[in-house]
Amino acid sequence: MTEQIHTQTACTRAIMAVHDAMYVLGGKWKISIVASLLFGKKRYSDILRDVEGISGKMLSRELKEMEMNQLIKRTVATTQPITVIYELTEYGETVKPVINVLAQWGTYHRKKIIGK
Repeated sequence: MTEQIHTQTACTRAIMAVHDAMYVLGGKWKISIVASLLFGKKRYSDILRDVEGISGKMLSRELKEMEMNQLIKRTVATTQPITVIYELTEYGETVKPVINVLAQWGTYHRKKIIGK
């Protein structure tokens, strides 16, 4: 009986942890934005071009949320015209293994389902 309670507690904690991660990374765009920034610092327009299908308004909203959650850093360069650069924070870099596993699984899934 004790083992069953321990298993239930572990399961509940795991589900809560996944829920917390999905709260921060969930939605249609955040993981793609992080994946884009894994390749280095980018301007807003670069991210907009990388993440196919996202609108400018949605990208702005997602970037603000990601900055609030300390995943990205926004730097305003005093160039003319003003340039805004986005990059992953050290904390944001910790998502890299998750993105790598998702990418590997996505490649596997694509091959399995459509054979490409």
